[in-house]
Amino acid sequence: MIPRYVLPAMAAIWSDEAKYGLWARIEVLVAEAMAEQGAFPDATLRLIAEAPPPTPDRVAELERTRDHEILAFLAAYTEPMPAEAARWVHYGLTSYDVVDTGLGATLKAACDLVLDAGTRLLATLVDRALEHWDTMCVGRTHGVHAEPTTFGQKLGVHAFAVHRSLERVRVARTAVAVGTISGAIGTYAFLDPGVETHVCASLGLGFEPIPSQVVARDRHAELLAALAVAGAVVEQIALEFRHLQRTEVREVEEPRTSEYQGSSAMPHKRNPNTSERLCGLARLLRSHASVAFENVALWHERDLAHQAAERVILPDSLMITHFLFSSAADVIAGLTVRSERMLENMEATRGLIYSSMGYLDLVSSGMEREQAYRTVQSAADSAWSGTTDFAQALRERGVAQPLDVGPERYLANRSHLKERLHDLIKETSSHVEM
Repeated sequence: MIPRYVLPAMAAIWSDEAKYGLWARIEVLVAEAMAEQGAFPDATLRLIAEAPPPTPDRVAELERTRDHEILAFLAAYTEPMPAEAARWVHYGLTSYDVVDTGLGATLKAACDLVLDAGTRLLATLVDRALEHWDTMCVGRTHGVHAEPTTFGQKLGVHAFAVHRSLERVRVARTAVAVGTISGAIGTYAFLDPGVETHVCASLGLGFEPIPSQVVARDRHAELLAALAVAGAVVEQIALEFRHLQRTEVREVEEPRTSEYQGSSAMPHKRNPNTSERLCGLARLLRSHASVAFENVALWHERDLAHQAAERVILPDSLMITHFLFSSAADVIAGLTVRSERMLENMEATRGLIYSSMGYLDLVSSGMEREQAYRTVQSAADSAWSGTTDFAQALRERGVAQPLDVGPERYLANRSHLKERLHDLIKETSSHVEM
C-alpha cells in the first residue's frame, strides 16, 4: 500500500524487519522444542537464540541470486552462527512452515489493530448518536424527502452496522491466527508434532488440524471477505455524509483545518474530500476479496499461484481497513451538525413529509383507504407544483383542519431504540475488557 493510506502502527507490523524478526523467532522456537527433545545440547540452542535477525538489505542481496526468499533469509540468518549451530537451523522444516506460521502471527496482530480502530469508530458513532438522538431531520428514500427522523437515529443505524463488521472480523481473526510446523507436504516426516505445539502456543496461534504444506487459504478468503464488508459499511457512512454536504443540503460538514483549500481554481469550494476518499478505498477491499477467493484452490498439496497476490492483498486489505476505520472515526468525531439547516430542509416541501400521517388520519376517521390515499396524493401534487402548501391543499379538498400532523408524532415510539444503543455500549465495553 502506498504510504499515504497507511498508519504507522500498521506499517510497522508489515515491515520486512518485523517479518524477518518473526521468522527468526520461529526458528528459535523450533530449536527450543528440538533441544528439549534431546536433538542437540543447550549450548547449541543458545548460539541459535543469540543470533540477530538478518537485515532486509542482506536478505534482498542474497535473494537476487538465489531467487528464493526463505533460503536467502536462512543464509543471512546463519552467517554469524558457528557451524555446529547453523546446521540445526530449519531442521526438518519446509519454507512455508516458517512463512505461514509467521503470516498467522502477523495477521493476528494486524487484525487486533483493525479491531481497536473499529471499536473507536463504534464508540464515536454511539456517542454522537446519543448526542443527536432528538436532532430532527428529514429522512430520504430514493434521494427524495420521505418522513421525519433524527440525525441520532441515522448514526445509530451505522453504529450497529459497524458492530456487525467487528464481529465478522473477530471470527475471521480466529480463522487466520494459525500456523503449521509439519514439514514438506505436512506429514511430520522429520518433526515431532510437539514441535508444532510449542511454536504455535508460544505465538498464540492455533494450528491446521490436518495440514498439507500450507495453511488453507479459505481462512484468508474469510478474512478478506469480512474486511470487504467492513469497507462497504464505512463507504455507506461516507456516502451519506457526501450527500448531506451537498450545497443544496448542507446539513453536515466534515472537519477541516484552518488552512483548508478545496480547489486550486475555486476558493469557495468546501468539498467532502475525506468522505470521497473513504468511498474510493472501499472499492479496493472488494477487489482484493475477489483475488483471495481465487487463491483458495491450489494444486495438490500446494503451488505458488497465490504467493505473489498475497504479498499485495493481505497487507493492503488490513492497512486499508485500519485507515478506513480510523479516518471515519475522525470524521464523525469532528463532524459539524447543522440542526437549523435540518429543520429548514424539513419544511422545504411545505408539509409534504407529513402526507402519510394525514392519509392514516383520514382512514381512521372512516374514509375508504383508496379514497383517502387519492385525496392526500392530490393535495400533495398541488404542493409539489408550488401553488400552495400541503395543509391548504388538503383544506381545498374538504379535509377538516387541523389534522394532527407534525414531526413529533413520527418520533413518539423510539425509546426502545435508544435502549438498544445503551446495550450496544455495554457489549462493546465487554469486548474491550476481554
